[in-house]
Amino acid sequence: MSDETEVGELAPAPAGFDVNKLDGAEKAGILLLSLSEEDAAQILKHLEPKQVQQVGTVMAAMEDFTQEKITAVHKQFIHEIQNFSTIGFQSEEFVRKALTAALGEDKAGNLIDQIVMGGGAKGLDSLKWMDSKQVANIIRNEHPQIQTIVLSYLEPEQSAEIMGQFTDKVRLDLMMRIANLEEVQPAALQELNEIMEKQFAGQAGAQAAKMGGLKAAADIMNYLDTNVEGLLMDSIRENDEEMSQQIQDLMFVFENLADVDDRGMQAILRDVQQDALMKAIKGTDEALKEKILSNMSKRAAEMLADDLEAMGPVRISEVEAAQKEILSVARRLSDAGEIMLGGGGGGGDEFL
Repeated sequence: MSDETEVGELAPAPAGFDVNKLDGAEKAGILLLSLSEEDAAQILKHLEPKQVQQVGTVMAAMEDFTQEKITAVHKQFIHEIQNFSTIGFQSEEFVRKALTAALGEDKAGNLIDQIVMGGGAKGLDSLKWMDSKQVANIIRNEHPQIQTIVLSYLEPEQSAEIMGQFTDKVRLDLMMRIANLEEVQPAALQELNEIMEKQFAGQAGAQAAKMGGLKAAADIMNYLDTNVEGLLMDSIRENDEEMSQQIQDLMFVFENLADVDDRGMQAILRDVQQDALMKAIKGTDEALKEKILSNMSKRAAEMLADDLEAMGPVRISEVEAAQKEILSVARRLSDAGEIMLGGGGGGGDEFL
């Protein structure tokens, strides 16, 4: 075949091999084996267990890797993508559905507005697309109240990374301000959007927004490094013991996983790497360990128990990092509405 063949004119397969002789699992196996381990793993995460088993079995048994066969599968895949993908056709609806499926309605909302409706991030939203160090440098010399609104507006994980760029003293001041913040008036939000607009040549509308508060402070604390989180909580406690207790009550910590129902625990475990799970439960109490093991298959639980018994000493910092990783998975699933997180206040209704 000539190298100058038009992309749209790709033949479904090269001469010499009939790709239709392969079933779907075999074609999927070849495609996955063509990728890096990391990329293949990301795709496998989205398959049902039965599908993973089927494709995995085929992949493990594959031996006949001729270039003709591989090229034939790649060509057919590209051919089908061109014929049936939504690229250039109802792409707005595709983006809307894909983002909602991937992120859940709440998180996808802002992205859909920016990408599909808004034609790009503007005002405060422009900060969501920046590196945390960039945002920290931008707001570093702003009034603390502006910094507070920005950190309350952004996602907790990003806000935690931004706060990591400040000194202990500044972090304490900002966290207490966030905890005390309840609502930002439209005029103030519009003014802040205009400041961002001037800096980034954007333009943003204004709307009243409830932001900040104890729950926002707790969410940000959840994403801070364990050492920073501990020091900051101690400082808050010294300044306002009642506030520190309220924030702590709203934080979702690893021990709160014991309150997650079995279905939720199983969903979390599906998205957690074995190495992280082993380190995370190395130092946890027996009740939570039993909760985790009871939501695994008998064979998987026995293997994990054996691995734990044979496991040598693990640094506390590694245990804490692994627990944070699992908590991040739990929060992501909770945000997507796939599980309900118990403990930590759960973001329940507020009453006046």
